[in-house]
Amino acid sequence: MSRIDKLMAQMTLEEKLGQLTMTASSYAVTGPIIAGDSTDSIADGTLGNLLNMVGTGPTHEMQRLAVDKSRLGIPLLIGLDVIHGHRTLFPIPLAEMALFDPRAWELTAREAATEAAADGLAMTFNPMLDVSRDPRWGRTAEGPGEDPWLGARLAEAKVRGFQTADLARPDALAACAKHFCAYGPVMAGREYASVDISERTLHEVHLPPFEAAVAAGVASIMPAFTDLNGIPMTAHTELLGDYLRGKLGFEGVLISDYNAIGELIRHGVAADLVEAAALALNAGVDIDMMADAYRKGLPIALERGLVSMAQIDTSVRRVLRLKEQLGLFDDPYLRGSAAEAPEVVAQRRTLAREVGARAIVMLKNDGDTLPLAPGIGKLCVIGPLTDNGPEMGGCWGAAGEPDKHVSVLSGLRQGFPGTEIVHAAGTAIRDDDASGITAAVALCDGADAILLCIGEAHNMSGEAASRAYPELPGQQRALTEAVLARAQSLGIPVIAILFSGRPLVIPWLAEKADALLAAWFLGSEAGNAIADVLSGKVSPSGRTPMSWPRALGQVPIFFGQRPSGRPMNPDDFFTSKYLDVANDPLYCFGHGLSYGRFAYADLRVTPDRVSPADAIHVQVTITNSGARAAQDTVFLFTRDPVASVARPLLELRGFGKIDLAPGESGVVALSLLASDLKFLGRNLAPVFEAGDVEILVGPCADRAQLLSAVIKLR
Repeated sequence: MSRIDKLMAQMTLEEKLGQLTMTASSYAVTGPIIAGDSTDSIADGTLGNLLNMVGTGPTHEMQRLAVDKSRLGIPLLIGLDVIHGHRTLFPIPLAEMALFDPRAWELTAREAATEAAADGLAMTFNPMLDVSRDPRWGRTAEGPGEDPWLGARLAEAKVRGFQTADLARPDALAACAKHFCAYGPVMAGREYASVDISERTLHEVHLPPFEAAVAAGVASIMPAFTDLNGIPMTAHTELLGDYLRGKLGFEGVLISDYNAIGELIRHGVAADLVEAAALALNAGVDIDMMADAYRKGLPIALERGLVSMAQIDTSVRRVLRLKEQLGLFDDPYLRGSAAEAPEVVAQRRTLAREVGARAIVMLKNDGDTLPLAPGIGKLCVIGPLTDNGPEMGGCWGAAGEPDKHVSVLSGLRQGFPGTEIVHAAGTAIRDDDASGITAAVALCDGADAILLCIGEAHNMSGEAASRAYPELPGQQRALTEAVLARAQSLGIPVIAILFSGRPLVIPWLAEKADALLAAWFLGSEAGNAIADVLSGKVSPSGRTPMSWPRALGQVPIFFGQRPSGRPMNPDDFFTSKYLDVANDPLYCFGHGLSYGRFAYADLRVTPDRVSPADAIHVQVTITNSGARAAQDTVFLFTRDPVASVARPLLELRGFGKIDLAPGESGVVALSLLASDLKFLGRNLAPVFEAGDVEILVGPCADRAQLLSAVIKLR
């Protein structure tokens, strides 16, 4: 008899429900704090999972209670939201997407897992795979951006990085893909609001990243808080059971989001906690996080016949199997058994700096304003995010140490040691106090360049941080316009560095600034990463993973829209357009400049007639005509112009990178399978249709910048 079979034969109902319960915890000087409970529940075996407890001392103390004091000695599963690092913070996920580098995504997950496991943790509630095409939604900061194909590549990389090939390794974490599914298109971009989308959009846009996560072997999945077309995901039997468990064959653990089972009552689909618990269990949710619905509601639901003991046993087996896969039964103290060496931590900080520099997107650089001259005499640095290391951490700080984050000012002082640097905040991030603007503007006199460090506060994106006006908050626009006016009168270049967890609506700034950087929130080494780019030590290579709108009224805006029967035509009034703004984004998907200048030529696609089993090979020649070495990102799109179902104007199929010295040329080779050109037909079943397909290659999703060739499917 297996270990799990033996345990199942001995467990009481209360002990089984304990394995299906996860409770928030923390640690104070006085000892452990268990939300709405106590450590007695661990000792008596009626609480099997914790979240938010960090540190080997506390986590091992809790494990000893479970292993040594409880009747059956079942170890705890302890998890935390390790979103973009643990103690060492990397760029927020949306910023990291700007790298377009799955190897780097995997590497940062690997480092985060190693660091978190050394703190006694065994699970992360990540990766977040929600496709977002609405920058109002705060959780845009945590996800892959606007494209489902890109989200699928992120899913694969992060699952590999967190879990490795062996979950029992002491440095592996169980990943939890979230939020299944279609959390991104919430009504009006408002967190937790309802979602109402078509079946086609669900299957073509929002499910593919989760399909990729399941195929990669993700250990657990978290349903979204939201409802989908009237059915809350926590109770969505068709998607959690029939689709995820049935069609995709997912055998891992389903974990509710924080109190989500209890919130089924507020959704209006359950009258009380008993019905809510029954709905969630019937949908296949194994672990109840923070609602305490299973321990309180399932015994009554059993009596009423709303659920069966077989269903409870199935979920308990899944939880025990995950603990076994993590090696917790064999050694519950393995994670955190050895402290990390200082040089390991230092190397991790170096990686954070490298990745941070690569995540920066140079949106604009008129007249080669950047990089700054090596011997620049005086820099004037203005804005509330200038000397503000804690803000650099972003919206999910995990166990990060804000006092150790490198501010922009600190990074500049290290990167420009011989330069006179003057600085002022000018105003707070979101206060209405403009009293410091005049003094800040006065500092501009005599400067060789002005840096504006402006944007959101770190907690203005992320969960529960939707914004109806995703612009510069507070008095920052007034500060910026005053600085720009003074700089123009003095002939001083202005470099604006934008910090945000989303694309911001800033067309006026894009017009007036000499250079513009999207710095997102870059984590622990933010200031050094920014200095590396400003100085030219690193050529910017980030590319936007989301379209930046010209106006809020364009939202949702994304490159993968379907064609209209009346496409925009300036000579025809009755076409699809705005009266007051252009259709196209301010900055399209994939946009980003570097210190090189790249030209595309000689697109070659072979073969030109393909069957479903064939591979399509694409080559393009890139030349750097600029004065500096730089890296270019090359995007591969397809377009099916005539199909039984209207297809998007562009579909991302791949990307590649090339590093070129000044004057150097090179060939980028990309490929895709003809079978990847299948799409969901009228009945949502995959079809492969004969006909012409356009292959497009270029630096971004701007059709005018793409080279194209046509192949024939047969």
